[in-house]
Amino acid sequence: MLDWASLRAKPENREKVTLPPDAPLLSPKPERSSGIALALGGGAARGWAHIGVLRALDEAGVPVDMIAGTSIGALVGGCYLAGKLDELEEFARSLTRRRIFGLLDLNFGGSGLFGGMKLDSRMQEHLENVTFDDLSKPFVCVAAEIRTGHEIWLSSGSLITAMRASYALPGVFEPVVCNRRVLIDGALVNPVPVSVCRAHEQALVVAVNLHYDLFGRAAVIKHSADLPDKEKNPVDGTRTPLVVDRGPRHRNARLGITGVMVEAFNIIQDRISRARMAGDPPDISLQPKLGHIGLTEFYRADEAIKLGYDSAKAQLPEIDRLLTVLG
Repeated sequence: MLDWASLRAKPENREKVTLPPDAPLLSPKPERSSGIALALGGGAARGWAHIGVLRALDEAGVPVDMIAGTSIGALVGGCYLAGKLDELEEFARSLTRRRIFGLLDLNFGGSGLFGGMKLDSRMQEHLENVTFDDLSKPFVCVAAEIRTGHEIWLSSGSLITAMRASYALPGVFEPVVCNRRVLIDGALVNPVPVSVCRAHEQALVVAVNLHYDLFGRAAVIKHSADLPDKEKNPVDGTRTPLVVDRGPRHRNARLGITGVMVEAFNIIQDRISRARMAGDPPDISLQPKLGHIGLTEFYRADEAIKLGYDSAKAQLPEIDRLLTVLG
């Protein structure tokens, strides 16, 4: 019986392989990402902080290899990769209360309070016919399909259509119909899209979470149901309007219909982002302190941009350290 072990061990039975003189001794390691992947979260008016983050990264020479954006994070990220961040920043800083109202087209008969077409026309001025293929780096817009609840990743086709779908806040902006799917704001399913960057095998993921300091850490409060929401005025018998206690910064704030929708959406984003980022955390999380800026206060761009800039500047040493380690 042949002893296969001894047969294989004999030098004369081994196959001789001749390597070229310049052949590497080991297989080359797969190339790592040379920069960072950005997950830009949703947050309506607070999203102008993303502009400040990108300014700080560019100023420090930090390369951005890809961006995944949700809601206004998709808008800012798309404009950045399309080379239109200057135009977007100029537009944001020019907004006033009156100008914002002029950009919104009321649409009482549709499926959203505002049609959004005036905003579309502004984007068309700078991004008409721009597609994902025209961008300098990979880009993904996160949206949600209203009929199924599916998380939709948009990474090809029209850039404007994808960004509109990603920030189509339910009840406020009209949903976007795209390839027979009805799409709405992606913050309903993935407010800070770290998972998208991970799926693209990015080595260093930096997330920008706009809701970090908005709500307290405790999610459950014991409360009494004895007191009514509205109380009679003992003088004239009228009932006082709904008054909401939102903490010392927003004491006695009154909510209209739009305010109720926006605040409810705000809570959804906060709770989902906490859960998803706990299960799939980023390597670095930027958390601008934006809780005092309302979701609809787009005219406070100067303040939001500065806070985003300062938040990124504070984390630059850690970003540089991790890039060195992974490089």
